[in-house]
Amino acid sequence: MKNFINSGDIINYQYLLNEINKHKNDKSDLSFIGKNKVIGLLFFNPSLRTRLSTQKAAMNLGFKSIVMNFRDDGWQLEFDENIIMSGNKAEHVKDAAKVISQYCDILGIRAFAELKHKEIDNSDKIINSFVKYATIPILNLESSIAHPLQALADAATINENINTNNPKIVLSWAPHPKPLPHAVANSFINMCKINNYDLTITNPKGYDLSKKITEGIQIINDQELAFKNADFIYAKNWSSYDQYGKVLLNDDSWIINENKMKLTNNAFFMHCLPIRRNVVVTDSVLDSNRSLVIQQANNRTYATQTILKELISNEK
Repeated sequence: MKNFINSGDIINYQYLLNEINKHKNDKSDLSFIGKNKVIGLLFFNPSLRTRLSTQKAAMNLGFKSIVMNFRDDGWQLEFDENIIMSGNKAEHVKDAAKVISQYCDILGIRAFAELKHKEIDNSDKIINSFVKYATIPILNLESSIAHPLQALADAATINENINTNNPKIVLSWAPHPKPLPHAVANSFINMCKINNYDLTITNPKGYDLSKKITEGIQIINDQELAFKNADFIYAKNWSSYDQYGKVLLNDDSWIINENKMKLTNNAFFMHCLPIRRNVVVTDSVLDSNRSLVIQQANNRTYATQTILKELISNEK
């Protein structure tokens, strides 16, 4: 694995799930793997789980880490080619990426979609520019269109709680007061496809995701119908894709509550966090013994640890 940008970079998903399980349960000292190695982490957007779990994973493997909140700490970067840099952007990514490659052995980048221009977001300009110009492995800590580390941790969590050979999984849109990107939903869908999970998507009309992502997946606009006999409910908000970045629905009719969960097959509840309580889901569901959100967050460390091990092994 040269870089980890999306779920398609994984050759053998089951192998990685087995490795995650080993990292989680085997407390052997693995600090020799990253000895004398440095991971750089560039955050163009806020983070809690991704930042801390990546640093902990790196620490477990013996890496030292350098972290920058790039919008506050770094020069504004230019990403366009053949441009006269007479504006407010002081450094070009082709220079920054090459410099960082001299300081670090792996580079993790977090840069959300701005939800203004669909074509620009779909190009994943920031992370792909670093892939183009850096000479070290690039790790996606959530980009405009993908969050594969979250999806890998989600797969590990599902794998730990499966009690049937073919569980029914429902990815449900949920309300949110502000427009959110599509990255988590995109990667969750791709992960389910790779693992041949029985996935259904439920969202209001006007909130279909990219047809390229959802091809072959059943989409139901009736949330309660979709929930029937489900084994896992994964809640996530996303803004409209067709009316790009827009919030089209402002009522709470799609909140996930106990009554809706009673329609399921005693389903587990999942969410990537952070979550707005009593907007996306009620306290009673989130705090129940069928909620896996804390387990998902814990698995972020071991998913990242597994990917870092693969990247540094390839680098050697």
